Amino acid sequence: MAESFAFEIAGKLLEKLGSAACERISLAWGVREEFEKLKLTLAAIRAVVLDAEQQQARSLELSLWLQRFKDACYDVDDLIDEFEIQALRRLVLKRGSTGRKVRHFFSGSNPWAFNFRMGYKIKKANEMLNKIAAEKAKFHLTEKHETNVIHRERETYSFVKTSSVIGRDEAKQHLVNFLMNPTDGEDIPVLPTVGIGGIGKTTLAQLVFNEESVKSHFELRIWVCVTEDFDIKQLMIKIIKSATGMNCKDMNKEELHKVLQDCLNGKRFFLVLDDVWNEDKKKWSELKDLLCGGAQGSRIIITTRSRKVATITGTIPPYDLEHLSYDNCLSLFLKLAFKEGEEKQHDNLVRIGEGIVQKCKGVALAVKTLGSLLCSTRVQHDWELVRDSELWKLKQEENDILPALKLSYDHLPWYLTQCFAFCSVFPKDLEFNDIFLISLWKANGFLQSPYENEETEDIGKRYLQELLSRSLFHQVEDMPFHSSFKMHDLVHDLALSVVQNEQDASQLPNNLRRLQSLLLLDEEGKADSETFKGATFVWLQF
Repeated sequence: MAESFAFEIAGKLLEKLGSAACERISLAWGVREEFEKLKLTLAAIRAVVLDAEQQQARSLELSLWLQRFKDACYDVDDLIDEFEIQALRRLVLKRGSTGRKVRHFFSGSNPWAFNFRMGYKIKKANEMLNKIAAEKAKFHLTEKHETNVIHRERETYSFVKTSSVIGRDEAKQHLVNFLMNPTDGEDIPVLPTVGIGGIGKTTLAQLVFNEESVKSHFELRIWVCVTEDFDIKQLMIKIIKSATGMNCKDMNKEELHKVLQDCLNGKRFFLVLDDVWNEDKKKWSELKDLLCGGAQGSRIIITTRSRKVATITGTIPPYDLEHLSYDNCLSLFLKLAFKEGEEKQHDNLVRIGEGIVQKCKGVALAVKTLGSLLCSTRVQHDWELVRDSELWKLKQEENDILPALKLSYDHLPWYLTQCFAFCSVFPKDLEFNDIFLISLWKANGFLQSPYENEETEDIGKRYLQELLSRSLFHQVEDMPFHSSFKMHDLVHDLALSVVQNEQDASQLPNNLRRLQSLLLLDEEGKADSETFKGATFVWLQF
């Protein structure tokens, strides 16, 4: 699940090449024409990079091509830095008051030798980028400028084996009460259920959907797994198909609207919209208007990872699904890892299993992933390996926890991907405040805004709120002048998995390219702005 950040890197480099400072350097050193060539080639490659990033998981050759492009971008960035350093040298040498010592310090800097060396480097950089640009043709890439690239869709259905669900009785009752209790007004009540990926939102909705009292209360029960682009026509087709069994994919919108109205007319319905990502209120309003033909008492439940989605769709406060208790997690794990009663014959594995369950931190899908992984082995070493390994290093199938969590990453706008991946450098369970994290993002050049006069601190706060809204951070403390946050351990594993092929943390000293931070923590494992002031900085390549 390695990711490339080539799109962002190339964008920053193009900004740098187009800056006034770079323009002055290119004129001063007579390399303006070569810099223009670099810009044109970079822009041409960057235009297809989003498509390449979307397809790289299916092609090793394409992934390697992206890596070469990224490396070339860093080489050009280093080259510009060399020019800037040389310009500073010349400025210092022009100041007569600096004295003989400074002149002596820079005496090894020969401008003619520098010109020759840099001319050669620029030529090589252009040659490398031209080669990379020529190679892109064989991948048949298309230009894309939409920066929120979605990698794959997820399908769910309404069935669940109720006996396999543990620890959700209270949550189930809360949702059933919402469905049954009468309300005033004509607006259809909507309850969003919010939580981190894999925590069990879909399972909870399935439980409620199949509850006998719910079946008898509603004339229509409709289950729709929402398409990621929230296409209204496709949603209408799915709703009709779930409610009636009719396949209406060849109808136009007008025809679909008539069929939908006939389907809902005067009936009390219960609609589950599972896995909603749409944050466009206009689209949501359009869909809800189409559902107004149902009878009084109709209800909608939405599952989502995004608090912004919950705010847009909900008519009442969202239901935050809590993590499973340790005891419930252990019961679920033993149920999956052993046949009924078999755990009594393997006390040693049960003890190891207790440590494995602690890694899951209350996320049901993580428990299911690891329990299922171990159901076929009774070798103690295999169990110890799972217990002692980082989750992101273990083999993952398509419906396991990290692929499920990765959907949250795939839905991030491009400007948040590096901010999120950056957090992989933090120790697990680190509590950090907003000032500290924003300072680090700012130092790394991650804070960008479409608004010319927006302060970097305000950009950072907006980024933080977006990550918080998407359940990738959770708030620990909210103080008048700062807030503190944590990443769930499994989200931290996701961040590590995102960068695992970009930077091997175990070989950190051999791969230094861009400055991130080595953290100095207090005795409680917290990092704050005072810590930041005394920290040492080292840049890593992403």
